[in-house]
Amino acid sequence: MWMWGVAAAACATLVAWGVHAAVPAVPLLTAAVVLGIVVGQLPGVRPALTGPLKPGLSLAAKRLMRLGVVLLGLKLSLVDIAGLGWLTISTTVLIVLLTFFGTLWLGRRVGLPGNQPLLIATGFAVCGASAIGAMSGVVKAKDEETATPVALVTLCGTLAIGVLPLLWHPLGLTDLQFGHWVGAGVHDVGQVVATAQIAGSAALAVAVVVKLTRVLMLAPLVAGVAVYERRRVAVAAGGHGTVDPVGSPAARRPPVVPLFVAGFLAMVLVRTFVPLPATVLDIADLLQTVLLAMALFGLGTSVRLASLLRTGGRALGVGLASWLLIAVLALAAVAVS
Repeated sequence: MWMWGVAAAACATLVAWGVHAAVPAVPLLTAAVVLGIVVGQLPGVRPALTGPLKPGLSLAAKRLMRLGVVLLGLKLSLVDIAGLGWLTISTTVLIVLLTFFGTLWLGRRVGLPGNQPLLIATGFAVCGASAIGAMSGVVKAKDEETATPVALVTLCGTLAIGVLPLLWHPLGLTDLQFGHWVGAGVHDVGQVVATAQIAGSAALAVAVVVKLTRVLMLAPLVAGVAVYERRRVAVAAGGHGTVDPVGSPAARRPPVVPLFVAGFLAMVLVRTFVPLPATVLDIADLLQTVLLAMALFGLGTSVRLASLLRTGGRALGVGLASWLLIAVLALAAVAVS
């Protein structure tokens, strides 16, 4: 039954919350996915993960992830994004696109299997493991394909928390410039907060708005991939725009705009145009955090580090290259803004 796996993910979220409370520098979502990765390596636990807990962990990693992404839209106000100015918005969008397509090209160039290049590109360009989970639902990626990108984006995002502050003053960045750099170049929202907060509240505010601008790019990227998948499935089924019989491969093409992406955009519009009480936003933020933490724990349990170390050298190289690419592009954007 799925309930046991969901209960395990909920308990793991409580543990991750305790880790975050004890060490605030460790973002809650990072703690959740790392905990999942650690649990997934324990030989005594693996039979449960692949047996009775598997249905619930899979549900958490997919359906709860999508619900969390929908609620993530309530963090975004188009008014706040517009306040960045056209230059910052333009450079942020450009960073996302260059990182996405550059990483996708490199991943395919070195021969990464299946959907790994797409998932790594999505995670590094947009918003870490959450974006990987969202994109994996569109392309129907297997757990094994998702595990490596999640591990890589968690590793590199965690490295950023320690590395970027060390480069803050040597690069001659002001507090606000450092916040801009972090928001444009670090993967997960929690990792952005953990990295930028050392520069003060003003830098943190800039970092979060720039980061959420990148998050908004999740919708068009996922929709674009969904359109590509529809065409690919149609070609594979021999369809040419005709009505497909129910049950045929072409009839199972993914929607142009997945439902959870439409929900995400709807929540962005609600946050922008509806004056919601602070209590409602706080509750939604708590629920979104819990859902994403449970989902990321579920994703983390599918990571097998031994397999990654044996066969993941190319994937690690692509991940590190993507991490450096987005950091350099973000720094260039700060210089011209």
